[in-house]
Formats: sequence, structure tokens, C-alpha cells
Amino acid sequence: MLAKVSSAAVAGIEGFIVQVEVDLSPGLPTFATVGLPDAAVRESKDRVVAAIRNSGFDFPVRRVTVNLSPADVKKEGTAFDLPIALGILAAEQVISLERLACVVVIGELALDGRIRPVRGVLPIALAAKKSGAEALVLPVANAGEAVVVDGLTLVPASTLSETVAYLRGEWTPANLPRPIAFDGVPEGGPDFSDVKGQLFAKRALEVAAAGGHNVLMIGPPGSGKTMLARRIPSLLPPLGFDEGLETRKIHSVAGLALSATLGERPFRSPHHTISDIALIGGGSVPRPGEVSLAHNGVLFLDELPEFDRNVLEVLRQPLEEGAVTVSRAAASMTFPARFTLVAAMNPCPCGYQGHPERECVCTPFQVRKYRGKISGPLLDRIDLHVEVPALRVAELTEEMPPAESSAAVRLRVLAARERQTARHGRALANAHLGTKELRAHCRLEDGPKALLKTAVSRLGLSARSFDRVLKVARTIADLEGSPVLREEHVAESVGYRSLDRPLVEAI
Repeated sequence: MLAKVSSAAVAGIEGFIVQVEVDLSPGLPTFATVGLPDAAVRESKDRVVAAIRNSGFDFPVRRVTVNLSPADVKKEGTAFDLPIALGILAAEQVISLERLACVVVIGELALDGRIRPVRGVLPIALAAKKSGAEALVLPVANAGEAVVVDGLTLVPASTLSETVAYLRGEWTPANLPRPIAFDGVPEGGPDFSDVKGQLFAKRALEVAAAGGHNVLMIGPPGSGKTMLARRIPSLLPPLGFDEGLETRKIHSVAGLALSATLGERPFRSPHHTISDIALIGGGSVPRPGEVSLAHNGVLFLDELPEFDRNVLEVLRQPLEEGAVTVSRAAASMTFPARFTLVAAMNPCPCGYQGHPERECVCTPFQVRKYRGKISGPLLDRIDLHVEVPALRVAELTEEMPPAESSAAVRLRVLAARERQTARHGRALANAHLGTKELRAHCRLEDGPKALLKTAVSRLGLSARSFDRVLKVARTIADLEGSPVLREEHVAESVGYRSLDRPLVEAI
């Protein structure tokens, strides 16, 4: 007896349908799985046999052959346990083949028949909808990932017996709640008003949020760099539906818990001991790394010079292209990685260069060596270099006027983003402008052009840095609602290149 069950797998961050064919034939009792299964799929036979028996069904004492089609694509993971078990029961005529033909099934089986969660449910749900399936049978723990997919009935099941009851028409699952739409600053979350002083740094982060620019903060320990970085997501506009769906797909493939709100931007903060593969993605079968998990959000790298140099250098491609390609012998995958890089560092190894009250003990050679851990090409790709000085005792102890809240700053950021969308005809932040858009929308009159020429000459800026100064100036103009770039916009943009200034005399 032959039975077919539709299941699915993930390649990169995209799902594809896999046909699970189960054949029961006379002969010595054996269980063979073919179709390029990995070790986890081959081991499913032991889980399937125990789960069927412990759920109260008889396992056939015959030759069992399972084929996973297409047979030329590597199959990995434990999501095929449940479809294999249902295929065996369908071949034994315990459930109807007609009913089974209308659904896609995924899930790992425990030995007692419980269904455990699997990775990549959201892209699988999208693939199931595209294939024309009426329903997706999935683990209860994964149901929240797939509820954003319209036009597909979800059947969250907790046990094999429950799944069989559904396919027999004896049980109907309850409706699942839709995820909450995110359109504002989370209540009770980190807020800009929590940070005392640092008006210059706050202004720079407002510019970074408005244009999607990368930013590097330089200051002594305790000056508030990490506090500021963790409050950047509260300034950013909510994700659109398509952006949110793409972001959730990446997190689903990585097996991470998804946010309850659909439009909330991710914030990733890996430790400086992270490896280059964990940051950029990889493995024998490529999986997304931290740069992809931060897609459409913020990647915060604290203590930037403490990261290994080879780890930092892999950031060049995603910072420039908004995607990363990981090639291995088994496969080559391209993962989206369009994020805002926010980094923080001390001005010197001891951390107190320029501190008003503590003396720096570092030599000029030590300072150059410390800052030299960040290569010129990487520094070129960071739009804003912002000094975050130490707060004086009076600023910490005296009563200060209430600082501006994230909600107030966010209104200006949203207005600037709306101007960019209207100008470009699509949701395109200034930081991501191509050469043609840059020349079309960042034209300079004689005054601003002369100022920029002087800055480029004195600072020795590269062509890439020149373009980034223009993009930041365009964002500053958008925050003011100015259609043209003026001298003050260019001057403020040049002022955010603090790491270029020590190389030459001040302008």
C-alpha cells in the first residue's frame, strides 16, 4: 500500500514542499528512508515506531520504505517525523488518503506521541499557501509563527492522536489570535529621556535613525554609550508588513522566539567573543548569523576594538550590499542583512583620554594601535563618528529640565522618513541611496560645495566617505524639511567625522 503526505523543508530562508511517500510491502520487517536524508531524518524511524505504538496504534510488521521527494535535495531536521507517521497510518488505512492530500504536515515526534516544535515554520507556511494546500498541521508551540499567513488554515496539534482525530473529522482546533500590530514606542521600554545630558550624541542618533545611517560612538566608560544605543529602536518607524514578514522568516529559520508584535524592529547585541561564522552566518548547511538576525533593525557592537579583526572585516559586504552570501560545499545561500550598525568604543585602551577628571595613562603608540584595530575600509562604511564625553558630577547630581522623550524625537524621524519615501517613490532610507539617486537628490549649490571641498581636502576623505557625508547632510535637511542642502547641513554632517580629524589639523 502506498501513501503520500505533503511536508516541507527550508533552504536558506525560503520554504519548499517535500512529498513524503510511504510504501508498505511484504517482506522482512525493515524501515528504510531514502531521498538524501541527514542523520536526524534517518533517526526518525525509531521515534516514529515508538510514537505510533505509544499512541495506541499498531505498527505494521512489514517492509517500510520512505522516500522524500525531490530526492536530489538534502533533507535535514526532525520536521518529517509527523508526516512519516501519518503516511504509515494512511497506508494502513487508519486515516483517509483524500483528507491527507489537502494538508501540509510538519512536526517532530516524542516517543510518547507528543509533537515538539521545529524550525522554519513561517517560510514553510508561506510555501504551503503557495502550493494551494488547505491547511497546515504543525506543533502547538509553533502556531504563533504562522498566524500572519492569510488564506491558510492552521491546525496546531499537540499529539499524534490529536492529529489523527483531526484527519478523521473528529476534532476541530480553536481559532488562533492574530499578532499585535506595532505602531508606536513600546510602553515601559528604554526611553531617550532616561539619558542625562549628551545632547550632541542624541542629535547624532536622531540623524542616524532618520536616515538609516551607521554610527560609531566614542567615549570613556560610563558616559552612556550603551544606554543610548539600546534606545535607538524606540526612534525607528515600525516595519511594514512585507519587511516584518521577511524579518520574522529569518528568526523562524534560526529557531528564535518571535516577537508578539508584527512591526517591532530587532535589536541584536552579540558579545565581542563572537566568531566570524556566528556573526555573518554559515555552518555545513548555511544558516543566518547575527547580521541577518538584525535585518531591518539594529546591530549593536559594544567595545568594537575588542572584536577580532577578522570578525569585523566580514561586515564589509553586508554594510555595502545589504545582504550576505555564504558558500559551502553543500550549498550557497544569500541571506538579507540590511541593518543599522551602532558601535561603541573607548577613546584609548584605558578609556580615559580626554576625561575631565581622570588622567589617561596610554602612550600615543598604544592609542594608535588600539584605534588601528578598526580598519580604514570598515571605518569608511560608518557614516557618523560621535564623541560621547564623560558627564560631570554637576550633571549627575543637579536637577535638570526633563529630557526629550523618544516619542517626541520619533515624530521628527517619521516625518523625515516620509519625506524620503515621497522623494524616492518607495521606502528607501538616505543611507541606502545608490549613485544615481545620490547625484539626483544631493546636489550642492556653490556655498555648500566649497565647504565640502575644503573638508574633503583637509580630512583626506575617500570617495565612499564623501558620498556618506552627502547622505547624512541630506538626512539633516530632511529633518528640517528643507528641499535643498545648505551650508549648515553640510557643516553638521562633516562634524560627525570625528575619527578623521586626529589625522590632520582641525579645520
